[in-house]
Amino acid sequence: MKNLGLIVKLDIMESFRSKWFAFYLVIFAGLIATFFVSGVVDSRVAGFSGLTRMLLLFIQICVVILPIFILITTVRSVSADREAGALEYLLSFPLSLREYYFGKALGRAFTVFMPILLALVLSCVIGAAKGVEIPWGVLGFYTLLLLALSFVFLSFGFLISSVIKNAEMGLGFSFLFWLFLLAFIDLALIGLMMKSSINENVIYTIAVLNPIEVFRIAAISLFDPNLAVIGPAAYFILEEFGRLNFALYSVLYPVILGCVCFLTGYFCFARKDLV
Repeated sequence: MKNLGLIVKLDIMESFRSKWFAFYLVIFAGLIATFFVSGVVDSRVAGFSGLTRMLLLFIQICVVILPIFILITTVRSVSADREAGALEYLLSFPLSLREYYFGKALGRAFTVFMPILLALVLSCVIGAAKGVEIPWGVLGFYTLLLLALSFVFLSFGFLISSVIKNAEMGLGFSFLFWLFLLAFIDLALIGLMMKSSINENVIYTIAVLNPIEVFRIAAISLFDPNLAVIGPAAYFILEEFGRLNFALYSVLYPVILGCVCFLTGYFCFARKDLV
């Protein structure tokens, strides 16, 4: 357990020294500051105003930016240590593979979650200072959705890093994987359904298996019960699941999928040549 804590601390310190972490932190904190400075919170569009309108914009940005940010910053976690020779050096100490792998995962989880949580706390602080009403229930569940989305893409990054030895190939595969998931949101699904004879249930199954689409539907349905800005796939999914069941699914599914990917990545890492 002591070795696990040391690996977590080492990875966090390494992340704090890197430029990607500073850029990642500035992006999310800067977005919140920009929303308030630009007057987004003070405006009203389609019935949305205050912190609710800001969170709606934040959702649309997170759908695109957050997954690729997490993938490109975690996919090199194991493979970069392997290429640099740091993995061989670390394992020369009385350190188990399990402690190394999950220590790296916990350390990277901290550095991935922290900027998101800081951005949301900053929005609450600035909003309270401006006298904006804060929807605590919505904000709390939205935070859970963000953490679940971050967790599943963190696990994807570690799985790719464990399977693909070369860091550059891992980055390329991560980018293609992100584009693939991003393509299968509503617009692509509607196009596929219109141009093919595929059963609509297959299309909707693809939608509920895509963590980006699940996050998007669950997050926007918090603010827009009529789902005017989503599409037909969302209507079908919410009708079949029910709002409460889908809310639970949208948090539990990414967490379970992430745990499976983490464990798969660990077994691949433990069974392959380490250097």
